Amino acid sequence: MEQEEYSKEEINWSYIEFVDNQDVLDLIEKKPGGIIALLDEACMFPRSTHETFAQKLYQTFKSNKRFIKPKLSRTDFTILHYAGEVTYQANLFLDKNKDYVVAEHQALLTASQCPFVAGLFPPLPEESSKSSKFSSIGSRFKLQLQSLMETLSSTEPHYIRCVKPNNVLKPAIFENVNVIQQLRCGGVLEAIRISCAGYPTRRTFYDFLDRFSVLSPEVLEGNYDDKVACQMILDKKGLKGYQIGKTKVFLRAGQMAELDARRSEVLGNAARTIQLRIRTYMMQKQYIALREASITMQSYCRGRMARELYEQLRREAGALKIQKNFRAFIARKSHLKLRSCAVVLQTGYRGMIARNEFRFRKQTKASVVIQAHWRCHQAYCYYKSLQKAAIVSQCGWRGRVARRELRKLRMSARESGALKEAKDKLEKRVEELTWRLQLEKRLRTDLEEAKAQEITKLQDTVNALQLKVEEANSMVIKEREAARKAIEEAPPVVKETSVIVQDTEKINSLTAEVEKFKALSMKETQTAANAKKATALAEAKNSELMKKLEDSEKKADEQHILMQRLEEKLSNLESENQVLRQKALVISPSGKAVSVRSKTTIIQRNAENNTALNGEVRKAPAQDSVLALPPSREPETEEKPQKSLNEKQQENQDILLKCISEDLGFSRGRPLAACLIFRCLLHWRTFEVERTGIFDRIIQIIGAAIEVQDNNDVLAYWLSNASTLLLLLQRTLKASGAANLTPQRRRTSASLFGRVSQGLRGSPQSVGFSFLNGRMLGGTDDLRQVEAKYPALLFKQQLTAFLEKIYGLIRDNLKKEISPLLGQCIQAPRTSRASMVKGRSQANAAALQALIAHWKSIVNSLNNCLKTMRANYVPPLIVRKIFTQIFSFINVQLFNSLLLRRECCSFSNGEYVKTGLAELEQWCHDATEEFVGSALDELKHIRQAVCFLVIHQKPKKSLKEITNDLCPVLSIQQLYRISTMYWDDKYGTHSVSTDVISTMRVMMTEDSNNAVSSSFLLDDDSSIPFTVEEISKSIEPIEVPEIDPPPLIRANSGFTFLLQRAE
Repeated sequence: MEQEEYSKEEINWSYIEFVDNQDVLDLIEKKPGGIIALLDEACMFPRSTHETFAQKLYQTFKSNKRFIKPKLSRTDFTILHYAGEVTYQANLFLDKNKDYVVAEHQALLTASQCPFVAGLFPPLPEESSKSSKFSSIGSRFKLQLQSLMETLSSTEPHYIRCVKPNNVLKPAIFENVNVIQQLRCGGVLEAIRISCAGYPTRRTFYDFLDRFSVLSPEVLEGNYDDKVACQMILDKKGLKGYQIGKTKVFLRAGQMAELDARRSEVLGNAARTIQLRIRTYMMQKQYIALREASITMQSYCRGRMARELYEQLRREAGALKIQKNFRAFIARKSHLKLRSCAVVLQTGYRGMIARNEFRFRKQTKASVVIQAHWRCHQAYCYYKSLQKAAIVSQCGWRGRVARRELRKLRMSARESGALKEAKDKLEKRVEELTWRLQLEKRLRTDLEEAKAQEITKLQDTVNALQLKVEEANSMVIKEREAARKAIEEAPPVVKETSVIVQDTEKINSLTAEVEKFKALSMKETQTAANAKKATALAEAKNSELMKKLEDSEKKADEQHILMQRLEEKLSNLESENQVLRQKALVISPSGKAVSVRSKTTIIQRNAENNTALNGEVRKAPAQDSVLALPPSREPETEEKPQKSLNEKQQENQDILLKCISEDLGFSRGRPLAACLIFRCLLHWRTFEVERTGIFDRIIQIIGAAIEVQDNNDVLAYWLSNASTLLLLLQRTLKASGAANLTPQRRRTSASLFGRVSQGLRGSPQSVGFSFLNGRMLGGTDDLRQVEAKYPALLFKQQLTAFLEKIYGLIRDNLKKEISPLLGQCIQAPRTSRASMVKGRSQANAAALQALIAHWKSIVNSLNNCLKTMRANYVPPLIVRKIFTQIFSFINVQLFNSLLLRRECCSFSNGEYVKTGLAELEQWCHDATEEFVGSALDELKHIRQAVCFLVIHQKPKKSLKEITNDLCPVLSIQQLYRISTMYWDDKYGTHSVSTDVISTMRVMMTEDSNNAVSSSFLLDDDSSIPFTVEEISKSIEPIEVPEIDPPPLIRANSGFTFLLQRAE
């Protein structure tokens, strides 16, 4: 019936077919050929038995599909019901059907006065025909079913299905299979399917509008048709799945309840509004009456209180006047008496104090004169005794020092010849060892190159096979995707089976090819394993050669240490010879050395290595005062052993690392820490050393400093230092080759003086000849290129990695700071947008400022980052790259949010985002192109999308104008997404025309057929967008500024080369 009504109303409805059980009903109760009719007929014949009844059933229903005869039984029969097959035994059918109550007995029990007994046997209906006197159980049951069906058809029944949860009949046990079988047999699942697919609630247009017009009063005011008005009400309330016919509205289950709930809510609000107005009027009227009465009463009460207060104040004023005069008289009298007594006491006391003070000053003056004369006498006597003792001790000490110097001069003259011969022999031996080392290194490099070539060949073959396998897998995946698309798009079922067969054939062929490629890859892996075995043998040979090389290197190091010690001794002897020669020229033979020595002082010797701090004799200040030297210093310096070169270098490195671990600041736009590290390492020739640990310690300090990843100030400081140091290394270091080692070695060891100066420049502790470095090198340390060894090149690579890490930390910190703000910037608050649309007064400007607050926060974050970078003198190229990636991140976040959220694709929201982008554009203009560059161009996607949202007359725009003029960067998928999601909440305009959308859809299908990527979202790029070469090209040549060393370095004698340049 419901489906007939749906077809009459001509709604969108597909007819639901359900299982009809009419053939089973006809088999059981149809006249005259039903089972019940045959049973009644058999009961009327006295000679009939259950076997004859069963045989009659077999003959009558042998061709019926619902009736089945068992094979082994002669009286049983099976009926195929809706729920399943049921087998019946006809043995007692005749007896049970005849078992009815006799009419006389039933009349007797019906007339019983007990209501329960009378209810069990109701009176039978009167039957006119004589043939109906015989009434069987089956016919009576059939009549009861007919009456039940009549009552059901005349009413609206509600069924309650009782389901047995288990067969054990125990609580808390639920058998799913049994319950589902009961529901399926009872037809509950079929009934639920039909009721869910239908529309249980239906109303005529008049009744619907009469009841629910309250939900949308403007519909009645617009004089719309009933059908259109109902459509508008349902659309306004956001209901889905309903149908509207010719005269009725059809609703799904629960939709009528939802509409009633909203209607009751609207009526409740209206009732509350009426109650509010009435109660307001009543309370206002009552308040006015109460206010008038209270004002009248207050006026009378305040007048009476004022009169009483005035009388009280008048009496208090009189009493106060009397008291004032009386108290003044008593106070004046007592004051005059006390004043006369105080004057007498003060005169006597002040006279006594003045006399005592005069007596004390007289005594102190006399004692001071006596003490002054006595102390003058004591100091004069002590000074005379000290002067005599100092002159005696200085004369004895200077004579002792002169005799010691003469002895050393004589000994050095004897030993210098023997030392030179030993040194020449050692030099020849060292040159032979270095030549052998170079040969072994060349052999080692040749073996490594051959091994690397074999490994690269094997890797190339393996990579080629992997690429082939990957291409085969990608082809399989593409074929599967194409098959899926063909299956989804093909309407008939027959075509689907053919496509599946073709796809399976292609997949089988591709799998066969993949197996072939796997077999080839297995062969290649076997060859690679053989090659690995060969490389292992070669590595074993190389390890043996390496052991030999290490032994030879150890021997060479020992020889080199001996050479350095001899060079130190020679340098010490030469410096002492120069000093002693100058002393011999200064000292006169007449014994006046004491008087001359008081005017000149020999330069102090370093207590660690006993070498002179300067090669010249310094003049003492021209004063008459005598220097008192401690007599115990020289023996201590002689007894203290000389420290090795490595210990001194380690001490200076510790001092340098301690200084750079602190924030040293900047000088002339350059970080002091980087310049200090570069100059010290260059002066110590650390870049040319094959083994050193200072590079690792510097890297550890930088890594410990950037552990706090949220502090952008510290990160920017070390970013500036790392970039500056890396640029200095880039322009100073050059890779050392094995071919030019021998000539350089021979050139440096050509002359004795050259070898001595080279050894002194290589160690920061040999500062006794720092004047040689100052005269010979001058300012060329900053310009000359150095042949770097492996530790220096590794340090450069580690520094590059730290530069990229610090850059990534600063960029990610800024992204974390602005990412929550971007989520609020993509869509304006609804209340603020409504106020901007409705009002155009001064409140509109305030609302606009509140909207731009999130954009202002982003601009403030960018400003803080730029200030930090500029304060730490970060290279402009790095700053530009940071802001370029940040603007790309903003573009990706805003554009993806715009495409994924429909509420963001509105006209007013486009205006809001456009104002925010204008704020970013103004910031780029203020920050100058030096630090921002072309970062604004990264916002091209969101800018073009916003411009498309805020333009008027979109339906008049063609696809060519949109893709070429308005949005040339956006793809067809992105334009289609924005066009379909657009809605105008301000002016009510429409999106682009349907022709443009259809052409976009066609182009998208063509792109999908051409295997073009259909993703319309953007990806964020988190790579490092620069190299060291780009930074070095973008910055002018760096000149290391003159450094003002920290106090810790200034106090150490190992850093005099920094002090000389500063001076």
